Amino acid sequence: MKRNLWLLAVCQGLFLTNNVTFIAINGLVGLALAPRGWMATLPVMGYVVGGALATGLVAHTQQRFGRRHSFQIGLAVALGSTLLCAQAAVWKDFWLLCFATVVAGYYAANASLYRFAAAELTMPDGREKAVSLVMAGGLLGAVAGPNLAAVTRDWFPVPFAGAYLALAAVALLAMGLMHFIDFPAPPPKSRSAGGRSLAEIARQPVFIVAAVSGALGFGVMNLLMAATPIAMQICSLPFDDIALVLEWHVIGMFAPGFFTGHLIRRFGALPVMGVGLALNLGCIAVALSGVDLHQFLIALFMLGVGWNFLFTGSTTLSLSAYTAEERDRAQGALNFCVFATLALSSFASGVLVTTQGWRLLNFGSLVPVVLTGAALLWLARRQRSTAAATV
Repeated sequence: MKRNLWLLAVCQGLFLTNNVTFIAINGLVGLALAPRGWMATLPVMGYVVGGALATGLVAHTQQRFGRRHSFQIGLAVALGSTLLCAQAAVWKDFWLLCFATVVAGYYAANASLYRFAAAELTMPDGREKAVSLVMAGGLLGAVAGPNLAAVTRDWFPVPFAGAYLALAAVALLAMGLMHFIDFPAPPPKSRSAGGRSLAEIARQPVFIVAAVSGALGFGVMNLLMAATPIAMQICSLPFDDIALVLEWHVIGMFAPGFFTGHLIRRFGALPVMGVGLALNLGCIAVALSGVDLHQFLIALFMLGVGWNFLFTGSTTLSLSAYTAEERDRAQGALNFCVFATLALSSFASGVLVTTQGWRLLNFGSLVPVVLTGAALLWLARRQRSTAAATV
């Protein structure tokens, strides 16, 4: 069991290596190739749009082929799409780059289920810690992603073509590791077709808040993270500084994974998510205070920790909203909410940072933060009312 969890944590790290490298370079490659400056983050948007479009197909392949084989399919798509990105960079074809990142979204939708698979690799009383541990595997991506982009960006005369080729090698490595993970057998088809309808599952307050907080928490993080490389370049900061900020941002995202599960088990998901929300507000305050390197660094680190608390908490919260028979449809719906929000935030980040500036972008991010806070308060009050009624 522990071996499977650690291997899955490494695969999560390799997945985040792909994600962080994409974030570090896609906006910059897009800025160099796009017909208009506001289109710079369309390749970033394409990645999450592809993820949103793929959620239904991923749910189907998970149900039909099981965890391991479905995850391997996702890694094969990652391999092909990164090679296509490299070709687009060589050809200086902006629209081919966008198409390639849409295709890569299938991998993102598939690998985003690693956190749910972690809960299935342990006993019910250890699910919070298992989810948190696999999320902590993203630390590998925190270190590898920005440094991979920095080291490989000049491998070839075409900037960043080498980074895309390096990501193809990362996908091959993950495919090899995934082969050695033993996942539980999927529910029989007769059972997997049972359970409640998605409409019934989605009407539960706990599901609503898990979906809203997970999607908006991820959306705020992506809104600011996707815009950061462009904002820093506009502020004339070198790429090495951009890589450093992204590295510490992703460390903030995944280092808490070693203890977030313990915090959730002790204090509950909602209080931990509330702390994550407060960290998001702190990030915005620091970002609004100036545009020096240390302000980008501190703001993005706080943003990463806040995301970890919100997303790990929302994932744990969602586990009580569905049964094993309902797993694929419920997880598919949760992932669709996340990727649809990411698509909107990816597009908005490029438009806002290039037309309105970094300051107004941060003010705009207060809207989803406030909405998330309202959702958490609503569920907390319902839970208190229910508990009081049963006494």
